[in-house]
Amino acid sequence: MINTFLKSRIRRFRKDETGAISAEAIIVFPLLLWLFGVGWVYFDAFRQQNVNQKANFVIADMISRETSSITNSYISNTYSLLLLLDQSTSANTDMRISVVQYDGVQKKWSVKWSKTRGTKTALTTITTDMATRLPSKVTHTEQLILVETWDDYAPVLKVGLNDFEIKTFSFTSPRYSTQIPYSQS
Repeated sequence: MINTFLKSRIRRFRKDETGAISAEAIIVFPLLLWLFGVGWVYFDAFRQQNVNQKANFVIADMISRETSSITNSYISNTYSLLLLLDQSTSANTDMRISVVQYDGVQKKWSVKWSKTRGTKTALTTITTDMATRLPSKVTHTEQLILVETWDDYAPVLKVGLNDFEIKTFSFTSPRYSTQIPYSQS
């Protein structure tokens, strides 16, 4: 009798569906919120990285079109433009603009001039790592403009992505002249 009673109760419990949606929602809702947060944070990180790279390209293209010397105030205004395009603050954004020249005889790059804004130091020599990122098919004495930016990114939600630094690097050739000189004045 107890065995029959217990079996009938188990069958009834198994077939009873009242309140199942509420119980499932309580179990699944936090997971859905977490997944939404993860998706949003990763999307925002990739968006910010894309914004930073586009700002880097804009600055490189802008400098490549110059026909007169680059000045200190030009570099400062370019940094202000970077902050505006990145929608960031100067406390967490650095920029380095360098002009490098290829020596076809010695088959190596040298730094003509390099200026920074932020905490990074000016480029003095081309490292092996950087040389591998520069084009290999260039002419003797050809110059390139290197633009590097660094921006600290802190995700709004802590859901698997820690704070990190977004680094961008681009190079371009001068368009309307063979070189981009720097003037102290």
